Amino acid sequence: MRIRTAATALSGSVVLSALVLPGTAQAAEHPGAATPLRAFASQGVDPLDALGGTTFKDGVVNNGKDIVLGTTGKKAVPVTFTAFDEEGVALTQAFLWQGTDSSSTDTITGALASDDYPTCTETTVEGGYSYSCKTVFTIDPAVAFDDSNGTAGTWKVFLGAYDLYANASYDDDVARTKIKRAAKLTANASPEPVKKGKTITVTGKLTRANWTTGKYAGYAAQSVKLQFRKKNSSTYTTLKTVKTNSTGALSTTTKAGSDGYYRFVFAGTTTTGTATAPGDLVDVK
Repeated sequence: MRIRTAATALSGSVVLSALVLPGTAQAAEHPGAATPLRAFASQGVDPLDALGGTTFKDGVVNNGKDIVLGTTGKKAVPVTFTAFDEEGVALTQAFLWQGTDSSSTDTITGALASDDYPTCTETTVEGGYSYSCKTVFTIDPAVAFDDSNGTAGTWKVFLGAYDLYANASYDDDVARTKIKRAAKLTANASPEPVKKGKTITVTGKLTRANWTTGKYAGYAAQSVKLQFRKKNSSTYTTLKTVKTNSTGALSTTTKAGSDGYYRFVFAGTTTTGTATAPGDLVDVK
């Protein structure tokens, strides 16, 4: 984590708040998104001479869970954090961004602005003021990521603040999260019914959201577990691990032992969420 003073971070904040980059369409929806972090400079305050001492910590995105998005529908993602300043904070801003360096458009692959400025509750503490802050990012994959599935993966929280004297502070790595493509999984076991000891074939398909097309497509070469639970049990046991083919299809066999349910389970990847197929009941005669 690095704290950026205005001397080095203003360019980064402008990149995230003012420019619409690939995968950043929502940034333009932020109220006043083109100017908020530059406002004081436009009023005659030179940001290079106005260095702030606001610090940030305890950032949490989506209650600590991955952000898993399908092809349609909006998802409200809460973000919370704590800020501290010796003199008090006048304004905070929050962004989600992806890349290696927030100060250059060449190294940013995605950016999203929060729905509104964070709301903060002030508490007087020893040495200054502490702020408990929260905001929400409403993410619509059809808008935010319609031109790139490559933005799936790790994202960071960028926070900025102006204190009461127009001094700016920034931290571009307060917390991290993963934005993932949603996955779906099916399973079908046959024949039904089947004689004990005979072969059962279990087929299925693993697909994941394609944000650029707005559809789900097969996910190839992925490891998926075949699991079984007896009819009167609540516990699944893993029988084997199989891989999807080039179209995301699955097919494997097992021996019939007793009445029960067969399903496939996908553990997910760094870019794709988990998926579990509904269990398919097989009656063993």
